[in-house]
Amino acid sequence: MKNRLFLGAALLLGAMTVGCPSEEASVPDPCASEDALSTCLQPTMTPAYYAQWSSGYFDTMDTAEDRDVVPPYSEFIARWEWYPWLKLTAFGFDNIIATDQLLRFYPSTIPERDCRFFDEQPFGRCRVVFYYEDEEHEGRGCPIYEEFTFNDAGEITWIEAWSDLPGFLPMPEDDPWAEGDAVDRLSTRIPGLGNADGRIDLNGEAMNDAAATDEDIADFQTRANDWYATWAAEQEANREFMWEVGCGW
Repeated sequence: MKNRLFLGAALLLGAMTVGCPSEEASVPDPCASEDALSTCLQPTMTPAYYAQWSSGYFDTMDTAEDRDVVPPYSEFIARWEWYPWLKLTAFGFDNIIATDQLLRFYPSTIPERDCRFFDEQPFGRCRVVFYYEDEEHEGRGCPIYEEFTFNDAGEITWIEAWSDLPGFLPMPEDDPWAEGDAVDRLSTRIPGLGNADGRIDLNGEAMNDAAATDEDIADFQTRANDWYATWAAEQEANREFMWEVGCGW
């Protein structure tokens, strides 16, 4: 009788253990989701790769370089440029190629470049100075701080740019490469940039939830759903002052 009671108690305890998974096992890994954030990804290429292609991006706008070399853009690349620039200035591979061509109407050189690799996303970060070749702006530099997010294939999935002037940058003055916690960048808040492809689901549940609580994500979602019209409207609204304000002229 005692043996039967002991066996029954053991079986009951085993059943309770199987039926009650540990708290740790019940918590899903956010980095295993298709909606993961970019900071979930680890570098898969050499540090030189990320620094070189971050710099190589600027060759597409530099008359002293081969502007026909296409950077390793992903199929769903997005380029976000903060005020006074034009917010979402490209969405998708074909659109960024088209806008790269359009920028040739504003010929420039970018001789001053400092592009570096970082082991946390965004893996590429640059401080550069544009010099435009038109008579009005000749010899006047336009400083830009720009960041590059990559997927596991080494493709650029997100480009984010700011005027490199006081009051416009996303980080405090004592953090020149935006490595601290007090950095206000959009790339690390976009659901999906942290899956292996860096592919976002623009109108998926995770994006909708994020947009409901983050006005910048909501702005991106709205613009990406009607990219050309919102880009054109932003250009019309900012064209009279963006160079003066953004470049500090």
